[in-house]
Amino acid sequence: MDALLRSLNKGDLAPVYYFHGPEDVLKDEAVRSILDLALEPGMRDFNLDQRSASQLEAEEIHTLCNTLPMMAQRRVVVLREVEAWKRKTRSRTAFLRYLNSPCPDTLAILIQGAGEDSEDRDLVRGSYSVRFDPLPAERAARWVQRRAETLGVSLEPEAADHLVRSVGTDLGALVSELSKFAALPSDLPLTSEQVGEMVGVRHGETLWDWRWAVLDDQSGRAVTILASILAQPGMTGVKLVTTLGTALIGLALARSLFDKGLRAGRLEDAIFKALLRNRPGGLLGYKEEASRWSRIVAQWPAERLRSALKASIEADQALKSTTISDERGVLTDLILRIGVRSAEAA
Repeated sequence: MDALLRSLNKGDLAPVYYFHGPEDVLKDEAVRSILDLALEPGMRDFNLDQRSASQLEAEEIHTLCNTLPMMAQRRVVVLREVEAWKRKTRSRTAFLRYLNSPCPDTLAILIQGAGEDSEDRDLVRGSYSVRFDPLPAERAARWVQRRAETLGVSLEPEAADHLVRSVGTDLGALVSELSKFAALPSDLPLTSEQVGEMVGVRHGETLWDWRWAVLDDQSGRAVTILASILAQPGMTGVKLVTTLGTALIGLALARSLFDKGLRAGRLEDAIFKALLRNRPGGLLGYKEEASRWSRIVAQWPAERLRSALKASIEADQALKSTTISDERGVLTDLILRIGVRSAEAA
């Protein structure tokens, strides 16, 4: 995605783009950027076609992509739902033939819906292919600030961070919340407390606050805010355990580097570079995670990490059992088991 933005900033356009991946909002933003560069606004009625690939027959694809532009340098054809071509093989074959010799006067943009995770390798080979993944939390917060400005909403930086930590990095859900904020009369930037009131998640009581309390041996706080977090929309015990488990695996990475003698800035830098290489999901910003893990890694020896991961797996299995209905009890037990290991180590 970043490479695409750099190429568009230089004014470079490819004959065929293929957008896939789970983040549809970013795909739509990329389409708008290409349209702004490729077509004058007054020419779009004549030279822009947006169609659903699921409704196109093979013959229509040839006509659509080879029609000459009207009073403009090029035409743009946007084809959505190209995942339907897995069922309509003749239409897919027709477009693959077009890829062998695309019309120089047509710019084609293929958009695959978020529901289809795997990309079409033939389309990847014949096009400028871009996968749109969810943004990391820190970039999502910057995105929120930019989108808020377009809606006439002013947010304090901490408020944007809290919105992302409360709602998640799904940009569609964030747009929905920002649209609600736009209806509010306000001359001053919204604070994190105000955002918390509107989304129903108080500042300091997010999933990430709970996870950090567990990792930083604040067991009492982790238990105290547990009920509030479980009551939040879309929150489940399995989600909490999964988020904690991801961080425990990250801490195991940090501990392996710590045991090799890395300390302070060198340790933090090594963790950050490892995260960049592997790009795991389910974390906050990699710099923030690296900084936090390097600060607490000394209190997490390998044996404690193994025990905590084992306890997390058992909690996950219990939460998925049809005989267990008390999520809060399972998670409280997990918090205390991890905390007891810390006390034993001390």
